[in-house]
Amino acid sequence: MARQADGDDDPDNVKSVGVKSVDVQVRDEPIDDDEPIEDDAAAADHRRGPRRRGDALTAAIFDATLAELAEVGYAELTMERVAGRARASKGSLYRRWSNRAELVVDAMHHARPHQIEPPDTGSVREDLLGYLRAVAVLLNGADGEAARGLMVESVRDPELMAVVRIRFIDPGIAMVLDVLRRGAVRGEVRPTALTHRIASVGPGLIRQQYMVYGAPIPDDVVLELVDHILMPLIST
Repeated sequence: MARQADGDDDPDNVKSVGVKSVDVQVRDEPIDDDEPIEDDAAAADHRRGPRRRGDALTAAIFDATLAELAEVGYAELTMERVAGRARASKGSLYRRWSNRAELVVDAMHHARPHQIEPPDTGSVREDLLGYLRAVAVLLNGADGEAARGLMVESVRDPELMAVVRIRFIDPGIAMVLDVLRRGAVRGEVRPTALTHRIASVGPGLIRQQYMVYGAPIPDDVVLELVDHILMPLIST
């Protein structure tokens, strides 16, 4: 969801622009992709020092976002704090992401470009346990704090909800559906259980546990979910 950054232009000076009789302040921000790498002496001026471009600048912003999540959590994360930690201008963030939720989604995807893969042990119970335990471990860390914040934000933003669902929720359901299909081939899972709705039950209840009770998610919760809810639901 990162926005395409503008090309190299001259920085604008602060000025008032009349738009339908409303004065709009234009920030004194350069609109190129380059950002300086600051040393301690240059910390007060992000324009000093060698300049970063493209992927290097984006990676620095993602690293700063994840560090802020780990340090202060999603609730206290701001674009200004991320810009300060990345030693970049706020404009360089807002040209790519319109808000912190979009930035966090991309930063999380940057840190974990691949989804958690469920094990293939030959037992549907063990595969479900292994996968849901891995999800619990993920939510117990900094990613969980980010996920909680994104879910709260997405309630008010249908477009963000669609992105969260496509990037994070649907791939997890697809993983569980693969586990169920393998179990059906072995005769462990009834064919009528091979639905998106049933595959969503396990990941959905793990998310609910985290959203309501927070971290850590106890292992006995995962065991109960698999043994008393999922296995009776899917078994032949």
